[in-house]
Amino acid sequence: MFRYLLTNLQGRFLLIGTLFLVTGFLLLFAGHPANPYVFYLAIFFLGFFAAQAAVVDTLQNKSPNVDLLMILSALGASLIHYESEGAMLLFIFAAAEALEEFATGKSTKAIEELMGQVPTTAQLVKDNGDVIEVTTEELALGDRVVVARGAQLPIDGYVDRSVLVNEAALTGESIPVEKVSGEEAFAGTINEGNAFHLSVSKLSSETIFSNIIRMVDEAQNRPSQISKFIDRFESKYVITVLLVVPIFIAILYFQHQNFSEAFYRGMILLTVASPCALVASATPATLSAISHGAKNGVLFKGGAAMEELSRMDILFSDKTGTLTHGDFEVVAYEADEATIQEVVYMEQFSSHPIAQAIISAFPDIELDQVNQAESVEEVSGKGLRKGQLLVGKPAAFDEYSDPRQIRSKRQPGYTSVFVGRDQEIIGYFNLADQVRTESKEAVQAFKNSGVELVLLTGDNHEVAQKVAEEVGIEQFHADLSPEDKIKFVQESQAKDLSVGMIGDGINDAPALANAEIGIAMGSGSSIAMESSEVVIVQNDLNKLYDSYQLSHRLNRIILQNVIFSVGVIITLIILNIIGWLDLPLGVVFHEGSTILVILNGLRLLKRKD
Repeated sequence: MFRYLLTNLQGRFLLIGTLFLVTGFLLLFAGHPANPYVFYLAIFFLGFFAAQAAVVDTLQNKSPNVDLLMILSALGASLIHYESEGAMLLFIFAAAEALEEFATGKSTKAIEELMGQVPTTAQLVKDNGDVIEVTTEELALGDRVVVARGAQLPIDGYVDRSVLVNEAALTGESIPVEKVSGEEAFAGTINEGNAFHLSVSKLSSETIFSNIIRMVDEAQNRPSQISKFIDRFESKYVITVLLVVPIFIAILYFQHQNFSEAFYRGMILLTVASPCALVASATPATLSAISHGAKNGVLFKGGAAMEELSRMDILFSDKTGTLTHGDFEVVAYEADEATIQEVVYMEQFSSHPIAQAIISAFPDIELDQVNQAESVEEVSGKGLRKGQLLVGKPAAFDEYSDPRQIRSKRQPGYTSVFVGRDQEIIGYFNLADQVRTESKEAVQAFKNSGVELVLLTGDNHEVAQKVAEEVGIEQFHADLSPEDKIKFVQESQAKDLSVGMIGDGINDAPALANAEIGIAMGSGSSIAMESSEVVIVQNDLNKLYDSYQLSHRLNRIILQNVIFSVGVIITLIILNIIGWLDLPLGVVFHEGSTILVILNGLRLLKRKD
């Protein structure tokens, strides 16, 4: 904390003002006549930034704040020769402000450290084999870069061999993850194996880390509803206090108290009625909770997202990569060599786990005969299209003819991908996936907390039923399009339910955007992350449940802070009215309550999962 104070101007002013304050009290106790002037210097340094904030907010925003009350109270005390009390008031206020700033910085420190570790340069392999250093912004899709042993990956890309990667910076898990040839690895993670080549899959502005950075920036500017209410309440409350204090002084004066005494009691009211602790009730706690979530692999786009998560009544969940590993394996297929070449080429344009499984199933296939000049587009809710060739889920081929009887070759419990050309089904791939062991635990935990879970998937009925039974979800809906998923979200909203939606693909993005709380998997598509309020970096529903519990704890702490701060204000006002409170004690109790509220919010940083 002392180092923090030395590194910024506001902290240095606090230290200088404190030095003058201590000197002033020493002179006061010694009976030296210069003590008022030393207290004036203390008031200048301790109140400088509060006065600046008071003037700027009042003039620019036409909205007075608590800083104005503190400055007026300190100046008022000085006018009636209570310089020591005025200086003490500003000292505790400035100390509380510094503590709040320190708390804000501490709550985001983990995120800043995470962001600061991403390399800004990469070792690019040129066509002639030479290696040159370039900035990550210069890298293009398909470029090859060298990643040395122990080095951080500078960009997202596909590895060219089996490697060990430490993803702790992204997921919080310290155990290295094995990546096989063709699997995607992410910027900011660490190569713990031998050197390898990485084929760039995303531009530097599109990587998982760049998305995290953007979301953290957004989070700072998205306060919760309670924070917005407190901010609106603050200016109106301050105006009320400024009107009440002169009336209070006048009443005391006309009750035959001398003006100095009446004015002194008015300055006490001005001090203790200030909503400093109330203003600090939500923001430090919310930032601490957001930081805690980030350290555990869950990113919130602001306090409003965490607040909404705590109110969630029903959670709609996608299947692949959410409840299941998304680690598919091709177990059966039928297609000629030319069709397989086209499919493998097209799937390279998708980040979906099924696409990666099909690519991995044919590692030695040659693609030089594929027409690569023809563009590949992702068709939301269907699959991939390249000219007249369509690759996607069976429901997209309902109007296609089936002379080879491909539909009859689907197997219960497996995910099928069809291939069609010119309105005719010409091939298929059957793939197997496995349910995550942690999914069943998370589903049960949500159900015990009163949250209803429903499985929404574009996969077939048999696969959806099998997964739902394994994880313990009673309701499921299969063969859904993106529009169908939106319909389920809106039907629940019509019943006044707070709806959560979790998914990872482009087909989930519309439902994610429509739900009160959209939750995306960090390894999913960029559009899914953009459409969501929460991102789970590691595909683990338990992480979401931990954050659900954290959001409830945040609400409890904010409520505790609000009740405590309002209670202190009311108690101190009553004590002042009946004449049992002097300014020094009012300052200590009032500003002490602010410090306690901030420290209570910081407890969320220490919560263990």
